[in-house]
Amino acid sequence: MTTILHIETATKVCSVALSVDGELKQLQELKDDGYAHGEKLTILIQQVLELEKITTEQLSAVSVSAGPGSYTGLRIGVSTAKGLCYALGIPLIAVGTLESMAALGKINYPHLNLCPMIDARRMEVFSLLVDAQGTILKPASADVLDETTYQAFEPFVCFGDGAPKMQEWWTNRSITFDLGLEPSAQGQVALAFQKYTKQEFADVAYFEPDYLKEFYQAPVSKKN
Repeated sequence: MTTILHIETATKVCSVALSVDGELKQLQELKDDGYAHGEKLTILIQQVLELEKITTEQLSAVSVSAGPGSYTGLRIGVSTAKGLCYALGIPLIAVGTLESMAALGKINYPHLNLCPMIDARRMEVFSLLVDAQGTILKPASADVLDETTYQAFEPFVCFGDGAPKMQEWWTNRSITFDLGLEPSAQGQVALAFQKYTKQEFADVAYFEPDYLKEFYQAPVSKKN
């Protein structure tokens, strides 16, 4: 029996799931608490374990959202996952955030191209485009958007926290907006189980999230 804990903290959503042999068993998440991952993540982990009536010692692996997304959110999720893997001596599974979102989108839109999108500030987003078979049409990248971006991939479904700012610009295009479809640890379940079966594990000692672009910190002005 393969029991995997799944951690999603790449955006404002803080989400934890538990699966057994690739089947979702428990899901706990917070969507309206801003970036409270540092305070709430371990609580959600404890909740899914208690609901399933298991302990951490019964986990086979931990999967974590590997980016792109919020620098701080990703650091919290990855450090928590690595800590568990170190302590328990179990493998770490890295699942791309956009790939996980695409897996969720496929459940609701099995016959359409999908464009999961994460806000990267201003008119820039992190995005991925896949077709109904899961074939990558455009790999994950940080893109500055305009009125005609991704026109070659229409029709497609656009979702994630980067989608709302494009809804008005792309009104007259063949694009479906699903603003209720957000990142969730549930999207990692099938992907993580596949990786576990193939033993595609991340190096716990050296793994770092894929930010897709460098972290920028505004300079701090010095007081006279």
